[in-house]
Amino acid sequence: MSSLFDPITVGAWSLPNRVVMAPLTRNRSPDAVPRPITATYYAQRASAGLLITEATAISHQGQGYADVPGLYAPEQLAGWRAVTDAVHAAGGRIVTQLWHVGRISHTDLQPDGQAPVAPSAIRAKAKTFLVDGEGGGRFEDTSEPRALRLDELPGIVADFRRAARAAVDAGFDGVELHAANGYLIDQFLRAGSNHRDDAYGGSIEHRARLLDEVLTAIVDEIGAERTGIRISPVTPANDASDPQPQPLFEHVARLLARHALAYVHVIEGATGGPRDFVQGDAPFDYAALKAAYRAAGGRGAWMTNNGYDRASALAAVEDGEADLVAFGRAYIANPDLVERLQADAPLNAPDGTTFYGGGERGYTDYPTLGG
Repeated sequence: MSSLFDPITVGAWSLPNRVVMAPLTRNRSPDAVPRPITATYYAQRASAGLLITEATAISHQGQGYADVPGLYAPEQLAGWRAVTDAVHAAGGRIVTQLWHVGRISHTDLQPDGQAPVAPSAIRAKAKTFLVDGEGGGRFEDTSEPRALRLDELPGIVADFRRAARAAVDAGFDGVELHAANGYLIDQFLRAGSNHRDDAYGGSIEHRARLLDEVLTAIVDEIGAERTGIRISPVTPANDASDPQPQPLFEHVARLLARHALAYVHVIEGATGGPRDFVQGDAPFDYAALKAAYRAAGGRGAWMTNNGYDRASALAAVEDGEADLVAFGRAYIANPDLVERLQADAPLNAPDGTTFYGGGERGYTDYPTLGG
């Protein structure tokens, strides 16, 4: 029987425990460049078995929120190098989440004020985060997107490949492909956002084609042992919807098995909301999803996420339901979360007013057990 605090080998990495820091957007990278406080923030949390950074745009077109970091300019990579150096100096392991937001963007954030791109020209019922010239933040409706042309899709794949290489060159131990929460890859997967009638739309197999091509490119560039993926089968985040998520994501699971990834990161239920959220005509069967992955030969670590506390995380690992458990908001307020979970110590409460934007307050100033 395994414990949440036992070491585990995941892909190329030897992890000291099974506690993972989930990706958390914090909007503290003006001009898409990580700042010195970003290095402090992640290094403070280096006792996690694995750190997954906030979602990081693979291109200017992939940007969807103000002051989120990128992986497409030299100054961004220099900023990330300071982060990875700090985490490694503190004994940690860190991967970055590769992100293209697709239609979850605004013309103010796009190159030359262009429309965001998407599988189909369907505007999302969602918000994005903008800042004004004085640094104030506000949420705005996403802009009307345009449908990507067939001849543009190889360029999207190439951007993911290039970003994966840039991440490793900047010192990251690997990458996580963001295929969840209603962003570009997820938009292609779901019938609610993909109304295409070409080789990337219609059937489940066609809707999963871009995901397959992107994973192939990333794995070819940096190796499967340094690549993970995040999926969210039933989340309604960012207007994500599909009437038949079970067959869709069981097909995705079998596809992932072919790529021999380091791990599969599954958001159970509505992201940041109810774990029992239902999309479609029946509750989603996560055990069947994992079984489909294993039956197809998938051997990557199975990471679960959404609303876990100490007791449920311990049980998930001990019962064999998960190899790794990712924590989100708990990591915002508890840089020493592993130590607190081991000691069954009280957790700091996060300050929601400081989640998005700002400086050190609510970012690097939460106390540890030692003071």
